[in-house]
Amino acid sequence: MTYDNGNVIDVQPAPAPQSPMCKGNVLVLGNSGVGKSTLINAVIGDDIAKTSFGTRGTTEELAIYGSPAVPFQVIDSIGFEPSPIKSLRAIHAVRKWSRMSAKAGNENSRINVIWFCVDGTAAKLFPETVRNLSNSVAMWKSVPIIAVITKSYSQSDRARNIEMVRQAFRGQRVERNLRAIVPVVAQTFVINETAFAPPEGITDLIDATMRAMPEGMQGGAHDLMQFKLTRKRVLAQGLIGASVAAGATVGAVPIPIADSLVLSPLELAELNGLARLYGIDRDEDSKRFLDSIVQVGTAGVVAHSAISAIKAIPGINIAASVLNAIVAASIIAALGEGAVLAFEQVYTGQRSIRDIGWVQHLMAEQFGEGFLGKVSGIAQASQAGGGKDMRQMIIELVKAAFLNRKR
Repeated sequence: MTYDNGNVIDVQPAPAPQSPMCKGNVLVLGNSGVGKSTLINAVIGDDIAKTSFGTRGTTEELAIYGSPAVPFQVIDSIGFEPSPIKSLRAIHAVRKWSRMSAKAGNENSRINVIWFCVDGTAAKLFPETVRNLSNSVAMWKSVPIIAVITKSYSQSDRARNIEMVRQAFRGQRVERNLRAIVPVVAQTFVINETAFAPPEGITDLIDATMRAMPEGMQGGAHDLMQFKLTRKRVLAQGLIGASVAAGATVGAVPIPIADSLVLSPLELAELNGLARLYGIDRDEDSKRFLDSIVQVGTAGVVAHSAISAIKAIPGINIAASVLNAIVAASIIAALGEGAVLAFEQVYTGQRSIRDIGWVQHLMAEQFGEGFLGKVSGIAQASQAGGGKDMRQMIIELVKAAFLNRKR
């Protein structure tokens, strides 16, 4: 067995190649509340096409998700629960879907990979959950299984949870089918005002799924890279959005934001979360790379310029707390977007983290005249929109100004 970045464990090789097909089918199993819907959204994306399948009595047991950009479609087995009756109904729905797809001329009507979803916050239930799911998939005797540990918020618990899941599979009839164990955080989890559990493990899950697919369904390397990059962008914007909301809250302090250290923890939380999402947080070179981003985007220096620019606008008269919130949220947004631009270039191999000159230049541009213009525009819009929920309005204005980069 091998560990990938301490998060993913490959248990055994993928099965022998089968005949080529167009797209693979991934069956998702897991009890209610395990986070299947959030996981599917994180993998497939916002432009998913959901289709329910079945005649009366089976529609509620099956939902199929797909997108032209995704190299496989996901079948959500809504009815798989510990209850034997519910499991049998769901199995019947999947079998019926397979038969009807084949009759309709779709040769790709087989289940190619199964995701076993277990709740990372309920480790004591791993053995019971795996036993229940194992009994439900007896009909798919040779289909590769990937165990997905959802809600893996605690990094310190991940290695232990991986081992516990592996132990839970030991002796089960599906143990030989287990291909990988992947802990995931499917969306940004807000712990408090300055702490987040960033999205993690989604592209690891995509990689593990494609390795388990028959050879003809594994897709081209370039297309797969673009698909994963798109997913990272979406997840990164979710993290930046949560950070912007926090910035608007903690930034509304009675003292000038430029003279306080209130943003420092939030800036670091955002930057570290994005770095983990792009896999740029593991060695000394990465540390120097991140430090170079922080140095350019230091809140105090940037805030002085932004506040001066706003105060120079004729007719601007907003409360100090509102001014601070605008500047704080804008700094967080610009820092996050600049970091994503830099991390994408490293992730795609266009740039090296050992050369920090280019990233310093990139971040300097991020906080240049364009930044000051956006902040000034937000201030003017916020004054014009008086009477609304000021915090929420600031958040929306900042997101519109900074997070609308074309994807």
